[in-house]
Amino acid sequence: MIPFIIAYYQAEPKRTRHFIFISRLWMGIYMPMIGCPVSIKGKENFAKGENYIVLCNHNAFIDVPVSSPGIPGGNKTIAKKELAKTPVFGMLYAMGSVLVDRNSEASRRESFISMKNVLAMGLHMCIYPEGTRNRSAQPLKSFHDGAFRLAIATQKPILPSLIFGSRIVMPEKPKFYLWPKKMRLHFLPPVKVTDKDTVESLKENLFMIMSKYYAENNG
Repeated sequence: MIPFIIAYYQAEPKRTRHFIFISRLWMGIYMPMIGCPVSIKGKENFAKGENYIVLCNHNAFIDVPVSSPGIPGGNKTIAKKELAKTPVFGMLYAMGSVLVDRNSEASRRESFISMKNVLAMGLHMCIYPEGTRNRSAQPLKSFHDGAFRLAIATQKPILPSLIFGSRIVMPEKPKFYLWPKKMRLHFLPPVKVTDKDTVESLKENLFMIMSKYYAENNG
């Protein structure tokens, strides 16, 4: 906890970069210890000096501590505000996140501004475009507009990624259940945003890319 507390009192973006560095070291030890080592593929798709809107599928709570440390460089994740109220964990959760109350229009507007600021600082912004965990039988749920509105507003490239195995490791039921299994995090080539792109065109293109890759590599 001491390194995390030191990071907490640093100024941005140093605070987030420090937080992610510590998280990466910790999860590199913790995940193998619980029988869930994570193999990462596609880090070369992150160009040096560039930052991205990283899209990630979402099947379980464990997706966040897998994706956030797995992304090369400093990054923040869009996350539910209510979880930041949890003792101790909430402080760590808030440090690595842009918090949003999904039931508040004002909070959603504020989170959009915060995400733009994250990108302006040179950090990556990780978004789960499905909005909530995918409880369906389909590889991906339909995407929400937020990530693609952000991409058009900032002209930042979108880098799709996929986590494999988290639904087995941490199913919805029973609660507080974890099954040891190797997990995989794959980063795909980024998609540039042009003046001709719309929210719908980006959303359809990224959904197709991610669903096709998931179908071909889930096994």
